[in-house]
Amino acid sequence: MKRIYLVDDEPLALRRLARLLTATGRVEIVGQSTDPEEAVAAIADAEIDLVFLDISMPTLDGFEVCARLPASVMVVFTTAHDEHALRAFQTNAIDYLLKPIREDELARALDKLDRLRELPPQTAQDQLAAAMAQILAARPERIASRLGDRVHLIDLDRVTHFIAEDKLTYAVTAERNYVVEPSIADLEDRYGRVGFFRIHRATLVRLSSIAELASTTEGTKVRLGDAKRTELAVARERAKALKDKLGL
Repeated sequence: MKRIYLVDDEPLALRRLARLLTATGRVEIVGQSTDPEEAVAAIADAEIDLVFLDISMPTLDGFEVCARLPASVMVVFTTAHDEHALRAFQTNAIDYLLKPIREDELARALDKLDRLRELPPQTAQDQLAAAMAQILAARPERIASRLGDRVHLIDLDRVTHFIAEDKLTYAVTAERNYVVEPSIADLEDRYGRVGFFRIHRATLVRLSSIAELASTTEGTKVRLGDAKRTELAVARERAKALKDKLGL
């Protein structure tokens, strides 16, 4: 019997999916969680065949969770939106289901796992690795901001910089500042390779947003090309590395 783990930040959706899966008589649900971080740790410590994984979650979205799973685990993404890009990932190793999930679609996903398990181990592993690489390369770059019961998903290309103030971290866009959960250090790890640079212990800036670099009596500062001409301080020990990044 297939060993399944469920991840969805909506408890009602999680319970409904568990009920549907149990009714098939084809799986053993060995765990479920509304917390993506908790799920990653639990899956790493268990022998799991298949993870049903919600895409839109705070802290870590489904794509980020997927990146941290063991390479041998098959993934079925669940989403409330018709994400057309995901149609490209209907391989033997990756699938997706639209909410509300239908019984026939769920059966299709379980059938895919059956076909995968019939392949020679190395072939199955190769298919899993190729599908995982494909979906991670095309994942949307967004960051979540939770406000009460609402979660705003902010396109990363709208963010000019991240700042930490008063024990909170903010993603700054032209329109407003959004509170986000990751620390500046976590954001640096996540986005440092995609055009962001940490200029100060409390500031991570998009390099393409920098319009000017100035030496002042108070030290090096950057000015952004936004409407407010935002000015940000550069830590002394980061100034040279920033200039190198900018080709100066």
